[in-house]
Amino acid sequence: MRTRRTVPSALAVAATLTLLAAGTQAAAAPAASAGQEKTTEYTVLVEDGASRDAAVAAIKAAGGEVVKENAAVGLLTAKAPATGFVQKVSATDAVSGAARAKPIGHSPSAKSGTKPGAKRDEVEKENKTAAPKASAQSQKAATAGMDPLDGDLWGLKLVRSDIARAKQAGDKKVYVGILDTGVDGTHPDIAPNFNNELSRNFTVDIPFDADGGVFDGPCEFRGCVDPANHDDGGHGTHVAGTIGAAANGFGVSGVAPNVSLVNIRGGQDAGSFFLQPVVDALTYGADVGLDVINMSFYVDPWYMNCLNDATASAEEQLEQRTIIKSVQRALNYAHRKGVTLIGAAGNNHEDLGKPRQDVQSPNYPPDHARPRPVDNATCLNLPTEGDHVISVSALGPSTFKADYSNYGVEQTAISAPGGYFRDFFGTEWYRTNENLILSTYPKNVAIADGNVDADGNVTPQGVAAGVKKAVSGNSVGYYQFLQGTSMAAPHASGVAALIVSQYGKNDKGRPGLTLAPDKVAKVLYGTAIQRACPNPRTVSYVNVGRTPEFDATCEGDAKFNGFYGRGIVDAYGAVTRGGSFI
Repeated sequence: MRTRRTVPSALAVAATLTLLAAGTQAAAAPAASAGQEKTTEYTVLVEDGASRDAAVAAIKAAGGEVVKENAAVGLLTAKAPATGFVQKVSATDAVSGAARAKPIGHSPSAKSGTKPGAKRDEVEKENKTAAPKASAQSQKAATAGMDPLDGDLWGLKLVRSDIARAKQAGDKKVYVGILDTGVDGTHPDIAPNFNNELSRNFTVDIPFDADGGVFDGPCEFRGCVDPANHDDGGHGTHVAGTIGAAANGFGVSGVAPNVSLVNIRGGQDAGSFFLQPVVDALTYGADVGLDVINMSFYVDPWYMNCLNDATASAEEQLEQRTIIKSVQRALNYAHRKGVTLIGAAGNNHEDLGKPRQDVQSPNYPPDHARPRPVDNATCLNLPTEGDHVISVSALGPSTFKADYSNYGVEQTAISAPGGYFRDFFGTEWYRTNENLILSTYPKNVAIADGNVDADGNVTPQGVAAGVKKAVSGNSVGYYQFLQGTSMAAPHASGVAALIVSQYGKNDKGRPGLTLAPDKVAKVLYGTAIQRACPNPRTVSYVNVGRTPEFDATCEGDAKFNGFYGRGIVDAYGAVTRGGSFI
């Protein structure tokens, strides 16, 4: 059995807490006038067993005011003085910790420039559907065919979705949440499965970072809040397409092409995922009955959140502890509510059980990172190292572990196609876009990236990057190649959605199907295609141009090891043999 470090547990939050309306955003704090102390926003975590009222009183005593609340995990958002508040409020018994919220956006005077569209993946380019009503599960599972560009989806074939869909292509009563930068619900391959009614955006765009540099870029929508069917980063739409692009005779299809896709956006356009939006998205998704939530990110600004960080200020220490406890409470809450949680292992090419020095934190504001020694006992990469999260490593088309992918017997639960630009077979290796993962691409991001022009034509730059365009009548869709564990996780999420579609029961409390996440995990693990460690066990990537830092040693046996976990996710095995594991 795989062992997982235990994140500090959280007692049940007092039942008197009430959740504010889902999808609402905290208002921006007004600018301080002359003579007034500048204020900012903070997330404040109620202590285990303490009352919400006592925490509110502590916030007021420290000079703050509660403006928002997430009752599911006891997380309060407060407007308070810009200095001294964190230490003052955290010193009280009713408060577990506090963290400075990242500044929310405002409309800049000049709307020039484009969104930076920063992505968390290691990409190398060297060249409105309403929620369906609950009903009895269909006697005959829906099937699906293949789409024109599916020939480029080696990952779809590696997980055997192409043959699984002849038996089970997914059920619209299964809801998959994409906790990411957003989802383009208007994309021709996303729209047929996109549930606009349930989708929410929990972020506010940040045009400029705390140092005045461009962060998300100009705000296009009122209040700097993008609609719930919009994606200005591109990352979330790519993830959504891999999970559930419709098999509609157009473009590409996803691993589970008939399931419902729900955008629960918690990531900024720039690719950052801050605490409050992530927690709000998780608890909202749990409350509305999502079956699977895909999490292809880590919670910023710390790659590793540590309980004891000798390099950190008192405020930074409290921030990291607050992130650890808040995220774990949200994960526990979602798991209890029946959500299968899938996480990307990360792209830092390290054994998560033996982490190296963290050189990328804190990453907000940009260029503020410093080298930090981290240890395995008290430091966590979240959410993938949180309890109840199925952590997915990334493979290339040869089934070699991708050079960038994190790994290790402590955290790797399962493996899936994530793309590997430098994939090789023996001494022969390739540097082609086709080694990456092709999926859906928002037109607005494609234009901002320079890969598509204003007339909708793929530019020479786009051609070199492998951008594809599909046209059918009035429908036009774009597709891009990316790689990363961010692309591996949605392959696993798609298979998890097929498992719920095949074996789930009608949810008594909410529309749709349901299957306990522990049962979903048993099917994922039990039907995975086992893969032994390579021989020799230590793999060097020097012959593909990497430094010895990328060398990786695989521990374990064919049943479970640090590269593949319990094996490569298998859609066909899951829908044909999975019943024996439940």
